[in-house]
Amino acid sequence: MAAEELAEPVAGGWQLVTAALVAIALLVVLITLVKLHPFLALILGAFTVGIVAGENILDVLDSFSTGFGDTTAGVGILIALGAMFAKLLADSGGADQIVDTIVGRSGPRTLPWAMAAVGALIGLPMFFEIGLVLLMPVIFLVARRAQVSLITVGIPALAGLSAMHGLVPPHPGPLTAIDYLGADLGVTLALGVLVAVPTVIVSGPLFGSIAGRWVVLDPPDRFDVRDDEERGTAGDRRPTFAVTLLTVLTPVALMLAKALADIFISDEGQPVRQVLDVLGEPLVALLLATLLAMVTFGTALGTSVKDVGSIIESSLPPIAGIILIVAAGGGFKQVLVDTGIGTLLADWARDGNIPVLLLAWVLAVLIRLATGSATVATITASSLMIGLVDGLSTGETSLVVLAVGAGSVFFSHVNDAGFWLVKEYFGMSVGQTIKTWSLMETVLSVSGLVFVLLLSLVI
Repeated sequence: MAAEELAEPVAGGWQLVTAALVAIALLVVLITLVKLHPFLALILGAFTVGIVAGENILDVLDSFSTGFGDTTAGVGILIALGAMFAKLLADSGGADQIVDTIVGRSGPRTLPWAMAAVGALIGLPMFFEIGLVLLMPVIFLVARRAQVSLITVGIPALAGLSAMHGLVPPHPGPLTAIDYLGADLGVTLALGVLVAVPTVIVSGPLFGSIAGRWVVLDPPDRFDVRDDEERGTAGDRRPTFAVTLLTVLTPVALMLAKALADIFISDEGQPVRQVLDVLGEPLVALLLATLLAMVTFGTALGTSVKDVGSIIESSLPPIAGIILIVAAGGGFKQVLVDTGIGTLLADWARDGNIPVLLLAWVLAVLIRLATGSATVATITASSLMIGLVDGLSTGETSLVVLAVGAGSVFFSHVNDAGFWLVKEYFGMSVGQTIKTWSLMETVLSVSGLVFVLLLSLVI
């Protein structure tokens, strides 16, 4: 979806700013103190924006419904397909195959780097929480065998997962920002990978070596890590590493091919470009990848068609809440757009000469710190940035998306569910979690911004 045409402000400048600030403050209070589900909080926040800005309540309702529906159509389908793909990858043992192959070929010194690669590769198609649960037994096993601190190998894997979650589609945050700002998905994917690789290196193996000296943890005994003998026959029926890698990278390759065709083939009627434009559409690319995964991760391994269908079905309930949150965020965004606050902020930013990329990052950081949600931070920050991408090139718009994504993962702390997930899995105290996980997220966010700014010098 292209960036919306901005509405003229419905009220005075400070009234619109007040409306946005009151709505964001309400989101913070409802999510962090009242513990209200973000879906409901975003609905109430959207109505608050419209009412305080002086809009007719029926107009607010219409704006919210429009944004909700557009976002569900543009992003919700992709999230559902991504969840299906990830479930097939996990249940087939494909994810285990990636982990075992990469880690099995690494020496003690290269283990942190291998774990960062594993985290990034697993994190490419999977949500952060799913990837974390999947990787924890492997992290424990690697730490035991290498006789190193759990943090030394764990932080690089977490950095890989988190960087993919914040910077690279088809994760909900980047997809939502791409949709709101009218960015090109293929270009954003390519630039996101360019930013993610050095960002993971800095926040993963390099920071992990420091954090591993600050906090020394032995792998807890409560996890039983399966080896090949314990897997039995199931271990023999896993897809090969080559087949797994080919399947995981299929949607990435299709979307990148479309982006390259758009850049290097100027004739839109050229048959090759027409084919790649269709195959590289996110919906088509993910649909084809999911259908391929049903074969490579399902029937080709001897799984019945009925069981493959059951796996697909079981992948959807866990992500229903995510789709609802993102869709409600779309409604919230549309109300913000229709009040005209985007036009106002765009004018102020231009008059004040505030760098667009820095502003995008700061807005996401502030909302992330307040709400603890990377998704809410991405939704709100990208909503406020819509007016500032007018006139930017395709590459520059993609960099704004990445700046928002980098800001959305800044300093995970006690209001973030991911903070407690990491704390409990690693068996750390709150202080140890802040010194390792929270600081890693901060390093990742800041280094991500630095690499985005460096890219902006040549784009």
